[in-house]
Amino acid sequence: MKRPWLLPLVPLYAAGVAWKSRGFAQHPERAKRLQEPVVSVGSLSAGGAGKTPFVIALGEAIRRAGYGINVLTRGHGRTSAETLRVNAHGGAAEFGDEPLLIARRLACPVFVARERYLAGEMAERERRHLRADKTLCLHLLDDGFQHRQLARAVDIALLTNEDARDTLLPAGNLREPLRALRRADVIVLQGDEQAALRPVVERLFAGQKQPYVWIIDRRFAFTEGTPTVRPLAFCGIARPDGFRASLTQAGVQTSAFVALKDHAVYDDALVNKLIQQAKAAQADGFVTTAKDAVKLTPAMRQALTQIGPLAVGDILVQLRDEAQYGAETIALIEAWWKQGPR
Repeated sequence: MKRPWLLPLVPLYAAGVAWKSRGFAQHPERAKRLQEPVVSVGSLSAGGAGKTPFVIALGEAIRRAGYGINVLTRGHGRTSAETLRVNAHGGAAEFGDEPLLIARRLACPVFVARERYLAGEMAERERRHLRADKTLCLHLLDDGFQHRQLARAVDIALLTNEDARDTLLPAGNLREPLRALRRADVIVLQGDEQAALRPVVERLFAGQKQPYVWIIDRRFAFTEGTPTVRPLAFCGIARPDGFRASLTQAGVQTSAFVALKDHAVYDDALVNKLIQQAKAAQADGFVTTAKDAVKLTPAMRQALTQIGPLAVGDILVQLRDEAQYGAETIALIEAWWKQGPR
């Protein structure tokens, strides 16, 4: 448990979640529907479930199947409140770290907005200008499980062992209780966790239609540079212990490990502090995550070189049975088409 001293507040939070969920269940017509199908990817956790790597892998798979894609996301940590198309060469301050990472990795249109329906409208307006493109385009809704203001054709939820053991905010990291997964059409499990989690899913869906269960494999890889002998590791992610464990498994012996808050804002002062910490630890370079690396400006990267080179690690996801999962997605989308406008 993350914050046991906050357990007395959990019932109050749970009551608010239940009230909100009941409102959506009683009035599904309140969810706005875009013209093209929305495939939502989310989880119960406030962070760290691996949604962004999965969105990237799913987007690549959908494109290989011959469909177009764009991504709709909120853009946590950005300074702008506008509805924007992400410029892959822009900055994280304007667009958010995860949208920028997705735009660079998927090389597809990514739109950010607090109200994701507005992002979808912008995406569809842009599509209408490309009249020659008749390809079905799917909206991938990043971190969309709780964003029920936007109707979706497919609801995908990632579930991890840590989520199954966790408790609700503010004592834990769960935004909703486990039973909320019953809304999902697809539950995604990691290959090394499926044996423990399949019984959890079966119990949750007992007496009702079982969801599709997809299995993914995750691996840690260095997508930029190679770690030095004694790098200082730093990250601003929801579960820094996961990054630390990945480095250990990769055989990287860090001189120090600096865990910043999730979606940490990088500026010259923070970079200078990292440099001083590296000097104190006698580090010969740096290693960080892909989500953090996109927030480093060229000038910040140059400053870090006075200690040594920067290596960037990332989690790469592979779908176990891409063909089967693709067919199941299309079946869900076809059912959505038959419902017609609400």
